[in-house]
Amino acid sequence: MKRFLFFLIFPFITLAQYSDYPVKKILQLEINSSINPATYSYLSEGFKKAYREDFGFILIKLNTPGGLVSTTKDILTLIGGSEIPTIVWITPEGASATSAGAIIAAGAHILLMADGTSIGSATPIDISGDIKEGDLKKKAINSLIGLVQSLAESRGRNPEAFGLMVKDAVTYKSLDALKNKLIDGIANKESEVFKNIDNRLLTRRGQTVRVVVQNPAIYPFEMDWGQDLLDILANPSLAYILFLLGAILIYFELQAPGGYVAGSIGALCLILAGLGLQVLPLNFGAAGLILLSFILFIMEIYIVSYGLLTLAGIISLVTGSLFIFRTDNAYMELSNTLIFSSVLAISLFIILMGAYIFWDKKQHKLRDNYFSKVGKHVEVSEILNGEEAGWFRYHVKISGEIWKAKSKSIYKKGDTCKVLKEDPNEMCLFI
Repeated sequence: MKRFLFFLIFPFITLAQYSDYPVKKILQLEINSSINPATYSYLSEGFKKAYREDFGFILIKLNTPGGLVSTTKDILTLIGGSEIPTIVWITPEGASATSAGAIIAAGAHILLMADGTSIGSATPIDISGDIKEGDLKKKAINSLIGLVQSLAESRGRNPEAFGLMVKDAVTYKSLDALKNKLIDGIANKESEVFKNIDNRLLTRRGQTVRVVVQNPAIYPFEMDWGQDLLDILANPSLAYILFLLGAILIYFELQAPGGYVAGSIGALCLILAGLGLQVLPLNFGAAGLILLSFILFIMEIYIVSYGLLTLAGIISLVTGSLFIFRTDNAYMELSNTLIFSSVLAISLFIILMGAYIFWDKKQHKLRDNYFSKVGKHVEVSEILNGEEAGWFRYHVKISGEIWKAKSKSIYKKGDTCKVLKEDPNEMCLFI
């Protein structure tokens, strides 16, 4: 009877040994994209707000495909050094904490998952895919295994299971994660989050406390517009598409100078792509291959190679696209579907343009002087002020392009005249 009473009251004696940690306010942050410097800036601002306004918990709703190793470690340091405990909640249904997200989840004081979510696949990616066998692989893998296992042990979770996420890229569904003691509970709504943390013993910075939930209010904290923009642009797929689109539009501008529309939009796309690429793990060798591909496409127009330059450009574009974000500081890669669909679209366009140019040359029998404007008719679109040594200056339209032009004759806007000579160095026509 005494033994029965001892086991009945022992849990209450144990709980009584720890001081209460009342929770009245919870600050809610959300990660719904890759892990990048914008993510860290956002979380850092959120933690500062939590300190200033005396929040009891920081709740991070997590759904990420992965991200940068350096940023991941910065976030872990932020969580580990915080006096305010952190809940990581992988939600909603269909969400995942993959790669870098799994590493961040390992550092949470309390880790929860919603039904229908997953966690894992934390093996790092290198420029050749998975890191090659040998000392480099062992060093990188063992370092990350040690990190996640140390974090798991400090939080009272299963270190071996976390280690398998890095070593063998194992992924766990929510129920499997609970069964293998990777997480602290299942929660599908906020009330279930409160239930999971109430009366839980929590160790933070060496001190163990008992969490007491007092009907807390949740206060959402969102990214500012600058962080939001950088976070959007840091999406690898978007940065890649903007980069390709900008290069293609610049290519158009080189082929049809004077319009400025394609060139301006292309330059804007490249600037936006650059903002995203500056925080992504860019492989400069792969980026060089992509730039080389467009140079080869341009050369194909001016050099008769019977398609060899185009083929080389396509191979260069595919190779560069496959490895552009694969570095030893990344947990991300582009979808093969995105890469091959983009390359296919560009290749078809280049092939169709080449076929059209060949047909047009044959129709006009101007193979040796195809790009010459001499003999073609132009329309005066603008009369420029001033006279220069007897020459009158104009802007003229020719084949949808706008060129500078000079003439000894006086023309009015809308007049049609013939090109007598051209100066390719100054991009000027004589009419």
